Amino acid sequence: MSRQGSRNTAPEVAVRKLLHAAGLRYRVNVPVPGIPRRTIDIVFPKAKIAIFLDGCFWHGCPQHATHPKSNAEWWRTKLGKNMARDQETTKHLTTAGWTVLRFWEHEVPAEVAEEVKASVLRRMGEK
Repeated sequence: MSRQGSRNTAPEVAVRKLLHAAGLRYRVNVPVPGIPRRTIDIVFPKAKIAIFLDGCFWHGCPQHATHPKSNAEWWRTKLGKNMARDQETTKHLTTAGWTVLRFWEHEVPAEVAEEVKASVLRRMGEK
């Protein structure tokens, strides 16, 4: 697991390139306010929008998640904690007034970028 990349994954980089090309500026890997050791993949601080690009295996994608047969109980517990942590983080941020957008790694980057762009423009129009 220590060799598993958690930052700058191919889906993250693809979405970030599209957002940058669209003229949007953002921050990456920003700590979650009030929760130590957790980060947000892409952040629009002024609009208070947090984007997470979750890996199918690590975050339990309903379409693509696999369940290891070796040491199955340990993995079930580990992956269950990941999903619970995701829910807790989302709840914490939404309670603080943030818009939280979660996407799976298998989603088309152009579609993700369009949805993010629409949310940012909508949120900035409110202010």
